[in-house]
Amino acid sequence: MSTLEHVLAPPRYGFGAIPTNREIVSEFFYRLNVLRCRKNWIPLFAWATTLAFAVPLVVFVTHYFSFWLVLLGFVYSMVLLGSHGTFYLHRYATHRAYRFRSPLWRFVCKNLVIKIVTEETYVISHHVHHRYTEQAGDPYNARAGWLYCFFADVNHQRIAPDLTEAAYARLKLLIDHCGIRLNSFAQYQRWGSLCHPAFAFTSYALNWAFWYAAFYLVGGHALATALFGSAFVWAVGIRTFNFAAHGGGKDRQRPGVDFHTKDHSINQVWPGYVAGEWHNNHHLYPNGARSGFLGYQLDLPWLFIRAVHALGGIQSYRDYKEEFVVRYQRPYLEEQKRLRAEADARQTSQ
Repeated sequence: MSTLEHVLAPPRYGFGAIPTNREIVSEFFYRLNVLRCRKNWIPLFAWATTLAFAVPLVVFVTHYFSFWLVLLGFVYSMVLLGSHGTFYLHRYATHRAYRFRSPLWRFVCKNLVIKIVTEETYVISHHVHHRYTEQAGDPYNARAGWLYCFFADVNHQRIAPDLTEAAYARLKLLIDHCGIRLNSFAQYQRWGSLCHPAFAFTSYALNWAFWYAAFYLVGGHALATALFGSAFVWAVGIRTFNFAAHGGGKDRQRPGVDFHTKDHSINQVWPGYVAGEWHNNHHLYPNGARSGFLGYQLDLPWLFIRAVHALGGIQSYRDYKEEFVVRYQRPYLEEQKRLRAEADARQTSQ
């Protein structure tokens, strides 16, 4: 889509520049100001909901703290929230790596955990990221620095407020499979977003109410505040992911581990194990339902996709493991074998 070139609202310092930290912070607060412009509601909503998780975190630490609940919160935030983000937001909502059999299965799977990120904020900007990876226009360009990536959801990921009706209609096609109430063009002109604020507020409220009640019934306020508080850790931490996953803007790729060499994306063990985010593999096959290709690369979202498929909830999926082995892994191993043989032959001849 040529629309991707202009789909995001550029910051005041432009997408082609590498701004100073002062410019980034200034833009951050400028874009949160809904009194200046109501179309800033999504960035404000994103940070308001993120900071709201600090309340149960403080309550847990001051009233219900226990090491076992800290451990449980750690697993919930790092593994369950992380893997669900990969499973739903990344592989389904953005890349359509698999298809649900029905809207009911989609609804259940999208609400399996506490809701933290709006589809609109994640999906549209992620398409742009893949189109302009580490170039001017990439909303979380690691070359521009850590703070640039950390505040990207506010400074760089809001959709442009001045799209034509035709461009807006094309943009809706990127997200219409997610079961969201999308704005009409007239509503978009008023709110500057794909999603209507009322739908966002309602979906978050119902999701949070359900999960707090469920956790409370199992373990009282102690468990509920521990898990909701752990969501704050994930919601803040996820904003640092793309900077690290692209080597901090530097070439940190390793032969035999990172096979996609057109950008600085890397496969990291920690995000890979807890969330299936083998990021270099993902950039190699963006619309694949699996990104853990090598033997040690555990991919929990892929295992969940297979499980839901076995239960009948997922109709079909894309898996590039065999193609990866044939095109990348096997040639690499054969080349390494040839180089070792040549080295052994030289050593013998000496």
